Amino acid sequence: MTKASGILSEAGLWLAIAESCTGGLLGARLTDRPGASAFFRGGVVAYADWVKRKLLEVPEVVLREHGAVSAECARAMAEGVRRLFSVDLGVSVTGIAGPQGGSACKPVGLVYTALAAKQGPVWVREFRFCGDRAHIRTQAVDAALELLMEALSHNARSETRRARWQADS
Repeated sequence: MTKASGILSEAGLWLAIAESCTGGLLGARLTDRPGASAFFRGGVVAYADWVKRKLLEVPEVVLREHGAVSAECARAMAEGVRRLFSVDLGVSVTGIAGPQGGSACKPVGLVYTALAAKQGPVWVREFRFCGDRAHIRTQAVDAALELLMEALSHNARSETRRARWQADS
């Protein structure tokens, strides 16, 4: 996390998060070290679909047709939290941590992460984690942070993209 926080701070980028199955663990990890206030604006624990719809503006059709645990929902959550907090980057995580709640189509351990920037494509990743609830949640946080680092590293290779990521003040 230290490398990502350094890149965010140095570039003057602001981050907000939306998390479901991790229940606040991603926000906790981001703020574990001093200095998070230089890049982290805040987050939403959107455990209930109602919160996803009302706060993050996830379209009801996305929840109805794809479900809360889907690439489409992760994308909408990342875009929604980025807009809600008026930041450069929004990161989301949604999934099934178990031990109940899984199905043949969406088993326990299915997790989606997404990253939305002010400009450019939304990055979405799907994972199938194994382990107990705590382990799945930890892996989901790690995956969200890895996606953030991947996007930051990709962006750092292009000054044009760096400028595009800046939010309007």
